[in-house]
Amino acid sequence: MTVAILKQPNSIKVGPTQPPPAYSINVEDDSQDKLLGDIPLINVKPLWKQMSVLVPPRPKPRAIAHKWEYKAVRPHLVRAGQLVSEHEAERRVLMLINPTMDSPYTTDTLYAGLQLVLPGETAPAHRHTAFAVRFIVEGNGGFTAVHGERIKMSRGDFILTPYWCWHDHGNDGVADPMIWLDGLDLPQYQHFPVHFAQHYSEPRYPAGDAPISPILFPWSDMECKLQAISEDHAVVRYTSKISGKEGQDVSNRLGAQCERVNAGIYTKPFRETSSAVYHVIDGVGKSVIGDKVIEWVKGDTFAVPSWEQYHHHAAEQSFLFRFDDKPMLQLLGFYRSSDEDFFNAV
Repeated sequence: MTVAILKQPNSIKVGPTQPPPAYSINVEDDSQDKLLGDIPLINVKPLWKQMSVLVPPRPKPRAIAHKWEYKAVRPHLVRAGQLVSEHEAERRVLMLINPTMDSPYTTDTLYAGLQLVLPGETAPAHRHTAFAVRFIVEGNGGFTAVHGERIKMSRGDFILTPYWCWHDHGNDGVADPMIWLDGLDLPQYQHFPVHFAQHYSEPRYPAGDAPISPILFPWSDMECKLQAISEDHAVVRYTSKISGKEGQDVSNRLGAQCERVNAGIYTKPFRETSSAVYHVIDGVGKSVIGDKVIEWVKGDTFAVPSWEQYHHHAAEQSFLFRFDDKPMLQLLGFYRSSDEDFFNAV
């Protein structure tokens, strides 16, 4: 094949307002098959062959709905505490990995793991690009120190670790382990290669006790808010305590909420582009996620992928914690739900 330039009239002017030369080729007995065979040589592909994949009629997450049973995970987490030292692990965590994916994916956009700190241990200070949330599952003798604030951990508390803040964790108790659910935006950095960490020169970053902090959300406060709502399905979003940001999500990357579902209640079916990781604070029930039924009890954790319709049914009064990527999707203009008829007027 020879590339030719169509002859341009002498009267056509040159300059930035003019198009490039009109290159063309002549191929004997040309066909679409020949075209598809030739163009890979110049590192291009035909969009029309992949249109339905790249511009699908609905979101197509790779993650599936899945449950991690606490009775199955906890024994191995305790076993890791017996076999893996705090110095060897840095963070002794069992990652909750979606069966259709690999680490760090709990959903396509969210990472979750269960972390263990034994009495007398310290998870050494570091800081990283990722934003983290913690929901305390077991124990009352632990603490996290975040950029100079030493915050006591109690069961049911929700704690933030903002990005690039020095932080370490410890357990001042004498008998009970501390176990909490970690939530991070780690999957994003598979697409944006900008994530890294720095380690502090000492195991603990200097910190003073902070019984009240804008990054601490005690369970007692959340429980009161949930019980103050008269509906059978109560939802309370965690919102920022930072001056000027009241009422907003706790970050522009990850958000979180707690729900109370009364006994016998089926929640309204819902579908949204955000994905979520749920943790059962208390109760017994099931969630229908797409065509999958997930039965859950206290301590279990389960994933809801993007755009899968879901609803919950409680066999007894149940409390659920969830974290999600909704704030990030809203910020990017990616968030949609089955409750809205979106129109972009721009």
